[in-house]
Amino acid sequence: MNASADLGRAVALLNAGECIGIPTETVYGLAADATNPAAVARVFALKQRPAHNPLIVHVADADMARPLVAHWPDLATDLCNRFWPGPLTLVLHASDRIVPAARAHGPTVALRCPDHPVALELLRAFGRPLVAPSANRSGSVSPTTPAHVRADFPDLLILDAGPCRIGIESTVLSLVHDPPRLLRPGAVTPEMLDIPLADDPPDAADPHLHSPGRLASHYAPTAPASLVTAADLPRLLQEQRKPCILLAYSTTAAPALHTIIAMPTDAPAYAARLYAALREADAHHPAHIFIESPPTDSSLWRAIHDRLARATAHS
Repeated sequence: MNASADLGRAVALLNAGECIGIPTETVYGLAADATNPAAVARVFALKQRPAHNPLIVHVADADMARPLVAHWPDLATDLCNRFWPGPLTLVLHASDRIVPAARAHGPTVALRCPDHPVALELLRAFGRPLVAPSANRSGSVSPTTPAHVRADFPDLLILDAGPCRIGIESTVLSLVHDPPRLLRPGAVTPEMLDIPLADDPPDAADPHLHSPGRLASHYAPTAPASLVTAADLPRLLQEQRKPCILLAYSTTAAPALHTIIAMPTDAPAYAARLYAALREADAHHPAHIFIESPPTDSSLWRAIHDRLARATAHS
């Protein structure tokens, strides 16, 4: 479907409390009216999402964001000026404008302004904030193309704008902590933020997640998956008696029984390809998916490793 041609229908569906699929620069989102309790409940139901896992609220700009928070600090203004629209989510103390279920009934709200022309056009036309978690069943591989969304939600209106440019979810930064705390790594790196950050991990005793993407198992394919070193790959593949898939960073050969999916060797391209490659691997119904560990020598590579660690957590 043509995204621009479907914009009017999309707004009508959102006004009626329905969900739609929308493109962003990170992944496709399952969008609904963030001010409508029934619409937010529908998102949780469609995704089969745990109620304690909050949603990110998408806004057209900082002016739409300010009424959604109890206090808008100067640092938020600075970060918005530098990174919005873009893949940076800010966690702030919530006002009463957002449905409590969207913030998992916690005290904070996660906000971002997506850097995608279709998403921004939709937000401006709709005139209200949208919750838009990834448009897939909870815990599974995030969608970066309309076909990925359609696989989970065949009856959903999807604003089709082709593949997502960045391919992994936004960086999440909590401004309710002093100093600010990185809750989820992404394409906006600590070096780009260029502000003092808390160097201690999030408090495990805090019952509120504050941000999505922090569950131990997430972004996971259906097939068992393991993150392995290049040195271990030959032995692991030789031991397998059923067909497996290898997401290869440097390895170019495998026993004939197995299939290699070659991954890019630069971090931005790897991130953009990752979820599509995991879905492609799953489509083969392999006995196992082996993911050759890529480098960890940059913040973006470490953000990619965060996704890989969660994707393989329960295998």
